[in-house]
Amino acid sequence: MRAQFVLSEIGVGLRRNLTMTFAVIVSVALSLALFGGSLLMSDQVNTMKGYWYDKVNVSIFLCNKSDAESDPNCAKGAVTDDQKQQIKTDLDKMGVVQTVTYESQDAAYKHYKEQFGDSPLASSLTPDQMQESYRIKLKDPQKYQVIATAFDGRDGVQSVQDQKGILDNLFGLLNGMNWAARAVMALMLVVALMLIVNTVRVSAFSRRRETGIMRLVGASGFYIQAPFIMEAAVAGLIGGTLACAFLLVARYFIIDHGLALSEKLNLINFIGWDAVLTKLPLILATSLLMPALAAFFALRKYLKV
Repeated sequence: MRAQFVLSEIGVGLRRNLTMTFAVIVSVALSLALFGGSLLMSDQVNTMKGYWYDKVNVSIFLCNKSDAESDPNCAKGAVTDDQKQQIKTDLDKMGVVQTVTYESQDAAYKHYKEQFGDSPLASSLTPDQMQESYRIKLKDPQKYQVIATAFDGRDGVQSVQDQKGILDNLFGLLNGMNWAARAVMALMLVVALMLIVNTVRVSAFSRRRETGIMRLVGASGFYIQAPFIMEAAVAGLIGGTLACAFLLVARYFIIDHGLALSEKLNLINFIGWDAVLTKLPLILATSLLMPALAAFFALRKYLKV
């Protein structure tokens, strides 16, 4: 009988404050969708880091004749065979190096033509203007500085470049966007909490006569508060369910039938469904507990029992 009464009171409360209940549901849904999206964005960035950092190389570009005339780093002339051999020997002795690949001027010219053959500059370049290089794959991509310290400024070396630096800029941008989404999420959560508190306050005020009678007949404080707390929890749970549905739909249409099919993005390793599904219980639990706790503390102030 008591359970039936609590459930009936929940229905009455939700219908009585329909517009505010709707506002709570929408704000909770949006804030938790942003919360889940920010978690998935973090997973995506970490997945991309693991995928790309494993593939990045450190490149040691060697001086050619053109560099000897124009680049201060190559003031002592183009790289010699002895210098190239010494660089290769030193690289092979370094414990942080996994593999070393030599790229000749002809190979560099061929790769350039394949990538930028339509560029007006490509027609004016010749193989002897390209740079020889050593492409080094490190056991730990974070150890780039070891290579830079050992070879930067050495005779015959024009520059030492780390592809990880380019990726760091990209991942920094993605992380910045992620933090911006979290800031919006936090703002939406504050709005949702304020709406929940106001909804509970209005509901408690509109039923002050019923709660007064319940106090007179000896009802416990928890029994009086339970319908209000559960109203907020139900509204929050509906919002959390909508947030989960939004994430599932977004994953299906944006990634599976959008980005993943793009030829320009086929080198990106997107997060899988497991990453999305593991976030749903957390979102549902948050949608249930957050409004319930907000209602509980609001009732301590606005409903004296």
